[in-house]
Amino acid sequence: MSRVRRQELVEPGHGSLSITRQCALLSICRSGYYYEPKGESELNLKLMKLIDVQYMETPFYGSRQMTRYLRRQGYRVNRKRVGRLMLLMGLSAVYTRPNTSKPHPEHEVYPYLLRGMSITEPDEVWCADITYIPMKRGFLYLVAVMDWATRKVLSWRVSNTMDARFCVEALEEAISKYGTPGIFNTDQGSQFTSLEFTSVLKEAGVRISMDGRGRWMDNVMIERLWRSLKYECVYLNAFETGSELRQGLGKWIEFYNQRRPHSSLDSRTPDEAYYKLARPGYAGPLKLAA
Repeated sequence: MSRVRRQELVEPGHGSLSITRQCALLSICRSGYYYEPKGESELNLKLMKLIDVQYMETPFYGSRQMTRYLRRQGYRVNRKRVGRLMLLMGLSAVYTRPNTSKPHPEHEVYPYLLRGMSITEPDEVWCADITYIPMKRGFLYLVAVMDWATRKVLSWRVSNTMDARFCVEALEEAISKYGTPGIFNTDQGSQFTSLEFTSVLKEAGVRISMDGRGRWMDNVMIERLWRSLKYECVYLNAFETGSELRQGLGKWIEFYNQRRPHSSLDSRTPDEAYYKLARPGYAGPLKLAA
């Protein structure tokens, strides 16, 4: 169990156990329980938003190229600072490269199973990913579970940490609502390789697939979702609170699933494709008169 999750189990008003005793039983430091991390400065939040927007355009930018970009925008920043902010945002260059960034050393990494597959039916493959969401005075993280063939967003969660728990909650909600897929694909992030996450899939009999390191194209469907969501919702609204953000995301995802047609889905919406409904007004292919 992660440290963040153990901290959440502490009950300040417990009738028989003091906070000191609860911290000892949960193997966490009492001072760490009371510690409130300082937020990022206003300048860093502005830089993070600029980085996020540029990353949507050039996902192959690492910290070196992103530093050059920010300097050309007039910001005097060094690579160390930009690298720290990108790490905090969960961003890294998406080209194939030597294995310089490893998953959690105690977590098992699973092979990529989708190579050469033709995925055309709902629930053949689901995928999940996490993205950084800028707000007016801070940021949160968003995870979404998506059906690969139909692009339907099955579930989502927002969190202020990159802990695995909110990913597990999104996975459990998707399974409770829609059953199970044949294969579940993610990247090699520690949230998805965690025992907490993979055990849910194994217990449900789902085969686990993971992208190659730095292979963003392996999970391209959900990367396209992030681009649409950010340009059509997040960047157009300066959300101030978590509740405002959740409400805004909920409305956009409902619109995306129910009313946003895709050319790759024969102009159907994700809901229409998932439930195998014909698009409105479609009467089949035209037949030429003899």
